[in-house]
Amino acid sequence: MAKVTRELCQKAVELYHRMPQRKAAKEMGVARPTFQHYLEIAENKYGITVLHRSRGGHVAPTNHGRLERTIKDGIVLVGSDLHSWPGPKPTGLLAFCHFAEKYRKEKTLRSVVLNGDATDLARCSRHPPQGWTRMPETHEEIEATQEDLGLIEEAVGKAEKIFPLGNHDARFETYLASRAPEVANVHGTRLRDHFPLWEPCWGVMINNGPGGCFIKHRYKGGMYAPANNAKAAGISVVTGHNHSQKIIPVTTMLGTHWGVDTGCLANPWAPQFEYLEGAPRDWRAGFAVLTFKDGVLLPPELVSVHDEAEHLVTFRGEIIEV
Repeated sequence: MAKVTRELCQKAVELYHRMPQRKAAKEMGVARPTFQHYLEIAENKYGITVLHRSRGGHVAPTNHGRLERTIKDGIVLVGSDLHSWPGPKPTGLLAFCHFAEKYRKEKTLRSVVLNGDATDLARCSRHPPQGWTRMPETHEEIEATQEDLGLIEEAVGKAEKIFPLGNHDARFETYLASRAPEVANVHGTRLRDHFPLWEPCWGVMINNGPGGCFIKHRYKGGMYAPANNAKAAGISVVTGHNHSQKIIPVTTMLGTHWGVDTGCLANPWAPQFEYLEGAPRDWRAGFAVLTFKDGVLLPPELVSVHDEAEHLVTFRGEIIEV
């Protein structure tokens, strides 16, 4: 690979500030992952500031900033808390791929959002191990996540793939930064290096305004988090983190907003959750389907796992095998 010069990086940054990333990569005659690599080198090696574009101008660094998207008509799938683990694929993941492929073929799929905690990273945790329970090596977890994300990538095709960071995902870089700061900026030391087709961020705002929504891994806590999220933000908010899968409408003088907890793509009784010591859990597996019409978010819908073992989900009054 030719040396990535400062001039090359400067050109990439200038194009990025003037046009969408996909178009900028095409303008430079490189693949999008290569273009993203240029931006990383610009920021980390040459100290060139890379800023996100938004309606209000340049507002945040590319590294885990807030993305802004405009969608007039179409569908966005939001799944969260995959907590990838070596072994059988959870029904939530299989269903996510099933619906992504379905809407892609119908030409209505605009984006898929993997809303945090795609990885579990148990060995990078600050919590002690559960006795002698064997946890996967970190490389095994990342490889399992790459395999799971590969299934989604195949299903969605060219649709945009967005990856807001979750608290479990953050374990990887936090672990390295606190124990081996000397390797900062070495390729592979950032989680996004391992998932190059996904655009990392802290959250994504779709159609910034009363009819839009904000998607991020977590915001408020507790069983009423979805309602409190929508109230505090003044807009529909879609989160994961709590694994509880529910939709709570919030109506004000400005109209109705939706607080959405997408649930988890993982099996709630999977081995990565053994720390709960077999206790009951108010968790539900599945994901959310967001439909936009004329730039307005219609009432969100949930796909829920009906039978984990038989790979059955429910949606719009039907039981569907995936």
